[in-house]
Amino acid sequence: MDNFKCTCKYLDCEHHPSKHNNSCNPCIDKNLKHGEIPACFWNKLDLYKDNGGSYTFTKFAEKVAEISK
Repeated sequence: MDNFKCTCKYLDCEHHPSKHNNSCNPCIDKNLKHGEIPACFWNKLDLYKDNGGSYTFTKFAEKVAEISK
């Protein structure tokens, strides 16, 4: 994990990799359970600040479609 860099800005989240030694697994598990896309995917597309408070698969797909036009 020495080279691991999480881009999530929610450092207080109990699932953030800085809080345990399980890499991204707890975060991914939580997001899948809630039908959401992890913040690192939003960050990759620079959509983190413009997701309207929703991290759902649908909202992510809509944003990707918008920037792909």
